[in-house]
Amino acid sequence: MLAHAAAAAALWLVLPGLAGAALAVAFLALGSAAAWSRALLRAPGSVRAIELGGATPVFRLADGTELAAPVAARRYVTRYVVALPLGSPLRRTLLVSADMLGVEEFRRLRLWALWNRLPGVAPKQLAA
Repeated sequence: MLAHAAAAAALWLVLPGLAGAALAVAFLALGSAAAWSRALLRAPGSVRAIELGGATPVFRLADGTELAAPVAARRYVTRYVVALPLGSPLRRTLLVSADMLGVEEFRRLRLWALWNRLPGVAPKQLAA
């Protein structure tokens, strides 16, 4: 949003008058729309939840739709962020930062992204 505001201000300085003001307002509107749909995750197609455990993860979108989409084998996993390239029908890269989830949920997501399976409990530990 700040970049669009700076571009609007620069445009208004370069092109004074009504045309410059109209274009500056258009740039601000474009920045607001981009922030609303991408940064604030308010678009109907924004991913709200991931269900792991099956053969293919299921992604729940903001509009309530649930879609199963394969995740590419090449993933980016660090202590602070996980990037998951999704296949069809979503065809985007899902970026999850550490503060988007609880500590344990983010740990489980990182382990799943690295090893393609969730951590489990050994059968001996279940009996105890």
